[in-house]
Amino acid sequence: MTSFIDFNKLIELLKYQPGDPLVFSTALFLALFTLFMILYTAFIKNNSFRIGLIIFFSIYFYYKSAGYYASILIVSAAVNFYFGKWIAATENFSYKRLILIISLIVNLGLLSYFKYTNFVIDIINGIGEGNIEPLDIFLPIGISFYTFKALTYVFDIYYDTLKPTDSFRDFALYLFFFPNLLAGPIDRAADFLPQINKEPFITKKELGLAVLLISTGLIKKVVIADYISLNFVDRIFDFPLRYTGVENLLAIYGYTLQIYCDFSGYSDMAIGVALLMGFRLTENFNYPFKATSIADFWRRWHISLSRWLLDYLFRPLQMKYRNLRVFGNMIGIFVTFLLCGLWHGAGWNFIYWGALHGFMMSFSLLIQKPRASLFKALRIENTKFLRFFQTLITFHLIALTFAVFRSYDMQTVFDMLSQINEFFHAEVFIQFVEKMPLITGLMALGFLFHFLPSKLYDYSVNLVSKLPLAGKILLLTAAIWLAAQFKSADIQPFIYFQF
Repeated sequence: MTSFIDFNKLIELLKYQPGDPLVFSTALFLALFTLFMILYTAFIKNNSFRIGLIIFFSIYFYYKSAGYYASILIVSAAVNFYFGKWIAATENFSYKRLILIISLIVNLGLLSYFKYTNFVIDIINGIGEGNIEPLDIFLPIGISFYTFKALTYVFDIYYDTLKPTDSFRDFALYLFFFPNLLAGPIDRAADFLPQINKEPFITKKELGLAVLLISTGLIKKVVIADYISLNFVDRIFDFPLRYTGVENLLAIYGYTLQIYCDFSGYSDMAIGVALLMGFRLTENFNYPFKATSIADFWRRWHISLSRWLLDYLFRPLQMKYRNLRVFGNMIGIFVTFLLCGLWHGAGWNFIYWGALHGFMMSFSLLIQKPRASLFKALRIENTKFLRFFQTLITFHLIALTFAVFRSYDMQTVFDMLSQINEFFHAEVFIQFVEKMPLITGLMALGFLFHFLPSKLYDYSVNLVSKLPLAGKILLLTAAIWLAAQFKSADIQPFIYFQF
């Protein structure tokens, strides 16, 4: 009997393929997640099976993205589970602190080996004119995210704000949980662990929210981010001197929109997928381009990382330098963002990017009082006029730093700024709109939806929630179909997977 299924091809498809992670926007994930949800729903009242199924699928999900480096994730879970137990088991502060230091050495040492070894070798070669060969090191996808999740658990036990779980199974589920495993949000164990053993329940409004998040996440990622990247942004950043200042400026705007749609699109899908399973993950974005200052931007952008840096890095530095008052805060801010840049990647562009944010926030703190006095004297404090210009200036500062973030060397940034300053040619904008109407439309649409009042989003959630189940399925199907029309033959991994 002729088989309709080629099992050899199926097995190859299910195996780890380097450079081809299992991402939410692929047909394979859709098929596997559908089968997963059928089993999950069928055994939803069987707590042991349900949790075991999530752990199994999460490990497979990571294996499909990182191959046998999935073993590092399992080792991380075992090591940090016991670090937490040992810290909680003693009243001796010195011993607690010693275990915490060992935990930091193990976690950050592992992260540093995979992420920064060759960067350090490059620096050594550059300084000493050495000839050390770079090592053949594979960077396990998502290692920065699950390392920070593990450290969150250990830190919270150390600070006595969390009691360790007695169940390795539950801790493993927290660390392995596939929706936010590769690129966040970086959830707190205190928020996630209590959800594990509760029977999953999702309200009608939450179901509507999940469908809307997954649908908009797909459109953000595939329709907007991937399309403008492949067809416009990458071309300009690769050869900025070939293009006019108008095109360079639009590319900077385009990349700013691209990285937002890419990363927030992933977060939307992660939160939506988790919600379908009855788990509530933390919000990760809140209209960041509406920010009126750099500090406000970081309250809206990658919120889970911002809170992590605030609680576990800035506040300890703030306490250490508290005698220096405002200058102590400035030191804490600058160091925090310098390390934030380094966390994002082993490259000078990431360090420059973090330093720029640290400098701008520190400088803003230094001039806070005279700035407030000036606004008061001009009678513009708390006015729409002031907020508009603060938002406009903040957006352009953020866009400039993202140009640094995107560029492999500062010469690219200087070339782009030079073209904008010396070879602008405003008339090219009309030609750009005429020649690239889809790129123009997608960028306009992306920014338009971002700057619309948030009440419209709440209205959309309520509207989708009221749809019958068939209507929700139809909406999700339409989003998948639209994404498929825009999808490149080469799958574009989410930008933050490399961090």
